[in-house]
Amino acid sequence: MRKLILKLPEILKRKTVARSRLFKIETLDLLFSNGVERTYERLPAGSRQGVIVVAINDRDELLLTREYAAGFHEYQLSLPKGAIDGHETAVVAGARELAEEVGFGANNVEFVKTLTVAPGHMGYEISVVFATDLYPNELEGDEPEPIELIKWPLSELDSLIESDDFREGRAIAALAVCMSRIKNVKSRTSV
Repeated sequence: MRKLILKLPEILKRKTVARSRLFKIETLDLLFSNGVERTYERLPAGSRQGVIVVAINDRDELLLTREYAAGFHEYQLSLPKGAIDGHETAVVAGARELAEEVGFGANNVEFVKTLTVAPGHMGYEISVVFATDLYPNELEGDEPEPIELIKWPLSELDSLIESDDFREGRAIAALAVCMSRIKNVKSRTSV
């Protein structure tokens, strides 16, 4: 297989074509190294990125949320998540979101990986954090209604991933990148 040496396309023109409270849409007129010109539309990277939390309690249960998903106008099963505030690290934001969304703090919170979401069209990243050694800690969040907490046994993780109720790509990817940590938790508690 031949490895290509890629050169970023030249941006000929950048224009904001729409803006809302949350999003900005840009067009990019690009010139690729092979002479091809194209116009792309994108949601460029903003100042706020996100965090998603894989949290496991001392009963070997994964903490899930069921909350309103405006994009589909339905309730979806996912993991605790939210925006990273400007002054926060992903670890601090993950701990805060865990307390706001499901009412738990964690003595152990570690950064795992930053994922991109639809990078062909969006400049959005979400950081995955892994949380264990949980304790009750409720913080007031910014959601318009309470979020339902669902505790899912780690022994049934395969059925969760296969479930039609659990289909958010960010949450499935977060579980995948945390799988070795999840297996370590399961092996410690089964001894």
